[in-house]
Order: sequence, then structure tokens, then C-alpha cells
Amino acid sequence: MLKQQLNFKLSQKLSPQQIQLMKLIQLPTQAFEQRIKQELEENPALEDGKEEKIDEYEDLGNENTPEDDYDSETIETDIDVDEYLSDDEIPSYRLNANNYSADDEDRQVPYAAGTSFTQHLKTQLSTVRLEETEEEIAEFLVGSVDESGYIRRSVQDIVDDLAFTQNIYTDEETVEKVLKKVQKLDPAGVGARSLEECLIIQLNRKEPTKQVELAKDIMERSFDHFSKKHYTKLLSRHDITEDELRDAIEVIEHLNPKPGGAYSGNTRMVEHVIPDFTIKIEDGELQLTLNGRNAPEMHISRDYNNMLKGYKESKEKTKAQKDAVMFIKQKLDAAKWFIEAIKQRQQTLMVTMSSIMNYQKEYFLTGDERNLRPMILKDIADEIEMDVSTVSRVANSKYVDTPYGTKLIKEFFSESMKNDQGEDVSTREIKKILEMSIEEEDKRKPLTDEKLAKVLKDKGYPIARRTVAKYREQLDIPVARLRKEI
Repeated sequence: MLKQQLNFKLSQKLSPQQIQLMKLIQLPTQAFEQRIKQELEENPALEDGKEEKIDEYEDLGNENTPEDDYDSETIETDIDVDEYLSDDEIPSYRLNANNYSADDEDRQVPYAAGTSFTQHLKTQLSTVRLEETEEEIAEFLVGSVDESGYIRRSVQDIVDDLAFTQNIYTDEETVEKVLKKVQKLDPAGVGARSLEECLIIQLNRKEPTKQVELAKDIMERSFDHFSKKHYTKLLSRHDITEDELRDAIEVIEHLNPKPGGAYSGNTRMVEHVIPDFTIKIEDGELQLTLNGRNAPEMHISRDYNNMLKGYKESKEKTKAQKDAVMFIKQKLDAAKWFIEAIKQRQQTLMVTMSSIMNYQKEYFLTGDERNLRPMILKDIADEIEMDVSTVSRVANSKYVDTPYGTKLIKEFFSESMKNDQGEDVSTREIKKILEMSIEEEDKRKPLTDEKLAKVLKDKGYPIARRTVAKYREQLDIPVARLRKEI
């Protein structure tokens, strides 16, 4: 049996203008400038501040802005507003009212110029004396070198691939012979199949001093003991003194574990950080400024405004004129909305960063990370009466220039823990003290996680050993055994 009924439901939906604002807020300065450039190219009714301004639209955010010049109802009542809103020329952000993730955005892959690492190696092959078949094998081997400078495949796999993909039938002995020649290319260590082999290749190119010969002997006979810092076993196995071992380790530490690292960056895009805010200390007080590139001067095109006025004043209105005026109104509305969104973006950024600055005032005055207060997104969101997602957009993509360096804003956020006096302290503060404790330790006898937990407890931070291990890993600090020095 079929039934028909009415259901009432309340739902929340972001308006196109809100979506546009949120997308603008999350953009850092450089991307924001690109977005403005794109809008200027797409909308001829929008102009930047280099042109002459229209006095009556100098401040489009003002409530006194005259609307009768391009209000869709006052110009001509017989224009179908629905038809105007559904026109193909309407900007896409006005049609996309649904919430969607940043993953749905178009991402263009930039191309960077420069000589690639592979090309650099192939150029060198022209100086090596090789037979025709050997040259083909050498080019294949160079093509197998990864961005770190290693060939991470077995010789047998390479022999098989040469047969299947290059129609070159050879054996392991020939490939090994050609590989030795490839390993003579620059940078030293390229073409190695392991870290051990990479370091040995580099040592073979050094002047054969006593320290270098000992370093080679350690790499060839005791690489496993060296990598695990079993210094006692090294002293016994090679029958050397601590001073001799220390000299050999110093030689090894100056080698390059990633010989391709200097070249692989040529094909990558270099990221430049432009601070969105600047915090300065003047007379003991904090001064916050927004990067001027975030506050461009934009205005409505005088030509488009005059075209709309001309239509309003004309007595005879043809179908072609009505079509033209709808197009003009679309562009004027889009320009007005974009300028308003820019102003709201500026206000949101300043309000949010000002709140963060005041919340972390003690840190910004001293630069000591131990003075960072526990702060989560909700703390700032509640203070400025905005949504947590808005604060997140500001914190995740914006940088601030401080007297202590350029910082990512999200670095000022951290969870809280209780100290021995029951006070809330920032986990960043605890990590800083943990880092300082490790820096001050005796490197001949590094502190284990258990001992570090005891040190922190003595300083008033009662945290468990597993928490110490978690913080140590987040700080990218190795375990005690790997921090040992002789």
C-alpha cells in the first residue's frame, strides 16, 4: 500500500559565499596572491588598486554602498532573476553549495627546470671507455639509480630485466664488471647497493691514511657492530685504542650516506615560506601586523558600472541588451562578493592571530618554549566566538615572523599534562625539557628512557617511561645506545 506524507527537517548548509570565504582563509600568502590573479583574469568587472578607483565603491564593505546602480530588482523588474542566476557565466563557487573536502580541489603539478640526477650520470658515461653492449648495460644501471644514489636491486634481477625489457642477454659477471665502472662516476658512492658499499666506495677514493685504512677495515669486517655502536667489540676485534677508533669514526661521519641527495632536489619544486603575520616587541609590548600582500586594493570596474547605468537610462530595452545586462550584473556581483570575502579574510586572520598572540604572550616576549601554555583549537575558537574549523584553517597553513624565527602557527598548539603541583603544563614544555636533558647527558653513558623519566620526575613532571619514549621519537632522537659516543 502506498502512502504519501510530509516530513519537516532542519538541515544546515553553507552558502556559496561562506564556502568562498573558507577557501580563501586556508590559503597562505603566496597561494592567496595566485587566487587573486586568477579572479582578476576571469572577472573583467574586478580591478586591482593600480587603476583609478570609483569613489562611490571605494569601500564595498560599507553599508552605505549605493546598491541601486546594480541591484537586480531596481534596474528592470521584467528580467527573470531565476534565469539570471542559472546562467552559465555564474562563477562555480556560487553553484557549489555542498560541503566538500579539500581533496576535491584541482591540484596542478608544477614542473621544475634543471638537470636531473640521471641525466647528470648519463653525461659522465660518455667519458668512460665501454663496448657497445657494456654501454647499454651502463645506461640501464644508471636508470636504476634512485634519488639517493643507490641501486636497490640484486644483480640477478637486473640481468633478468635486461633480457626481458632491453633484449640484452648477459650474465651476472658482466653486469658486476660494468657496475664497478658506474660506481666510479661522481658523486662518490653512487651506484652502491647498500650503505656499507656506499661508504666503502667513498673511502676507497680518499688518501690512504692510517685513519682511512682503519675506517675501511671497520666497514668491511664490522659494519654491523659499527651501526649498532658496539664500541667495546670494535676495540677488541680490531685491537685498537679508543683514540684510534674515535679518529676512524670521525672519518666515517664525514662521508655522505646519500650521494644523490645533492642532485635529486633539481627536479623538485622549492618551497618558499612567506610569513603571513609579523610579531614585534616594542617597549615591552607585542605588536601584530598582517603581511600587506594579504590586503590588496580591489575595486569594481568603472566601465562595467557605466554599462549598467547606460542600460538603466535607456528607454528602449532590446532582448540583446537584457542578455548583456545580466552578464554584467553577474560579473559585478561576483566582484563585490570577492572583495567582501577578502575583507572578511583579513579580519578573521587578524582576530585569530591576535587571540593566539595574547594567549601565548609570555612565550612571544621571551622566546622560551618552556613558557608555552597548553592551547587547543577550541580555546581560541571559544575566545573569538568562531568555529574550530576556522581556527584550524588559519593554524595549519599560516606562518608568523617572530623575533625568534619564522614559525608555523600550529606549532603553538599543544595538549596539557599535570605537573607534580597539579598545574596544567604544555606537552611542548615537557618535550623541550626532555630535549635539554638529553643534550646535557654524558654521551659516554646516555640516559635510558627509564632514567629520563626519573630526571623529568625530579624536575616536577611525573610522566611514564612509555610517554618519554613517545616524546623522544616525536623529537626524532634515537635510543640511548645509538646516542653513545666514545
